[in-house]
Order: sequence, then structure tokens, then C-alpha cells
Amino acid sequence: MNEAFHFLAWSWDVTTAKAYAEGRKPTGRLDPDVWRGYLGAIRIDDTRIGTVDLSVPLIAVLIPNAGPFIIDGWHRIARALRDGVPKLQVVLLTAEEEYACRIHGGDKVPAVRLR
Repeated sequence: MNEAFHFLAWSWDVTTAKAYAEGRKPTGRLDPDVWRGYLGAIRIDDTRIGTVDLSVPLIAVLIPNAGPFIIDGWHRIARALRDGVPKLQVVLLTAEEEYACRIHGGDKVPAVRLR
């Protein structure tokens, strides 16, 4: 089963996103404090925070008409905030890659299951 990230009415296939990002050099660094406000709306397993590898880049996508958003790495952001790490590396997927990873949100609607 593929790993997925859900935020409000949007979802992405993180397994596919990781495949796109694999082996790619980070496209930048971000300040985890900028993302602090989102942590209350994202499911974080507190027991996992201490085990994450901060050297693994976050994965971000550009949400159409909204801007960049992190779809993989929220436990790393939580740990960076806890440990006072000022910057984390990030890989930004292309618009085409974001759309391929997007399960629903924007102009993609969730599949309807028939019983």
C-alpha cells in the first residue's frame, strides 16, 4: 500500500513523490518555524519525532493558485523545531510531478466507491 499525505481536501501519493525526489539534489532550504502553525492540523506521532533523519530532504509541491506546500517531512519539521535546527533541505517537485502524485484536490476529485 502506498503512503499518502492528506491535508484538508487535498491528498498526495507520497510513495510516488519519493520516487520522483529520489537521488535529486535539494532545491533549497527552508526555515521550519515558518511551518509551525500547520502542525496543529497535521497528524504527528510524538513517539516518531525523535527517530527521524533530518538529513533527508523534505518534499514540497506547488499547489496551483496557492504556493509551495510540504507533502513529506512533517515529523522532520517537528523535530527541527524541537531541537532548534534553523534550516532543512527541501526538494520541490515540478508541476507535472505534483499533479501525478495528487490523489485528489484542486481539479482532481476522489474516486467514488460503489457498493
